[in-house]
Amino acid sequence: MAQAKKIALYMLIVFVLYTIIKTPARAADLVQIGFEGISDAAKSVGEFMGELIK
Repeated sequence: MAQAKKIALYMLIVFVLYTIIKTPARAADLVQIGFEGISDAAKSVGEFMGELIK
């Protein structure tokens, strides 16, 4: 099982590198979308916590 996880990790790394090299603009868009999602989630948690202490 550990060997399968290692192989899957290597395949994921190769895929990410291939995507970055082949289409850097698309890779940048995906990273931006990811960070926007994280930012929105953090804002939502902050608003929720703020409402709890009111």
